[in-house]
Amino acid sequence: MARAFRSQRADSIGVVVARLSYPLYATLLEAIGAKLSLLGHRMMVWDAEYGGDLPASKALRQGLVDGVILLAVTGSSEFLRDTASPHAPVVLLNRTMDDYASDQVGSDNYEGGKMVGRYFMSHSRNSVALIGGLQRATPIREREQGFRRSLMETDCPLNEKNYRRSETFTYESGREAARQIMQQENAPDAIFCVNDMLALGAMDGVRSLGFRIPHDVWVVGYDDIELASWSAYELTTVRQPIQVMVDEAVSLLLAKIENPHKPLVRLKLSNQLVVRNSTNGSPLIS
Repeated sequence: MARAFRSQRADSIGVVVARLSYPLYATLLEAIGAKLSLLGHRMMVWDAEYGGDLPASKALRQGLVDGVILLAVTGSSEFLRDTASPHAPVVLLNRTMDDYASDQVGSDNYEGGKMVGRYFMSHSRNSVALIGGLQRATPIREREQGFRRSLMETDCPLNEKNYRRSETFTYESGREAARQIMQQENAPDAIFCVNDMLALGAMDGVRSLGFRIPHDVWVVGYDDIELASWSAYELTTVRQPIQVMVDEAVSLLLAKIENPHKPLVRLKLSNQLVVRNSTNGSPLIS
């Protein structure tokens, strides 16, 4: 406290998160906490799903934290309205938003979605399905847009009867969506899910109807959470460079704390398609 008083710094960084039930956010929090601890900073966490947006903004204004990392934010976030200055020490992590002036670090979700579409098309998976999610979440919207674009580029646009949107991103919603899709006439031979939890549910939904993975249908997810590699699933998925994203976000935030007037930086890092048995281990064809 004495050091903070002398330096007028709290040596604490706020993190706003949501959907803590999804393993990716736990992984991100762990990586952020480890990085900040290594650099001598504490981490304070607010859950946006339980009104954490405004308390985090107020804590920043009151000097209780030196800066804030936003892991889960949409255009309707109260934090964005309450903390709108481009000089505020705020970093968006795991997403980018064109209409918010701050440092931002994400992965290229649009290109990641396109990568999955090209992967399906290159292996003659021409009857495909998409299990998407809330469009206000920019990563989800971009993944869907990229996937749809890749199908259009090969003159095989998505048949809307093969599209389902989950409001919850849960295992159960993925399972139910896949069951609905696969019970239709002319069931698809490949399903892309915009996150891994949906994909794990989709795999079990497909199996519950007697279809075989990957013999009858391929399933691909997104994020490469730990469960994706478990032998019960062996899910092909798109891996984000989590540690690099965290390192860049923390570095940008600390630089912003030191110099509020530094130019803003927006980074979109490349992703990797990790091929496993849910697509028969078939390699990515360039």
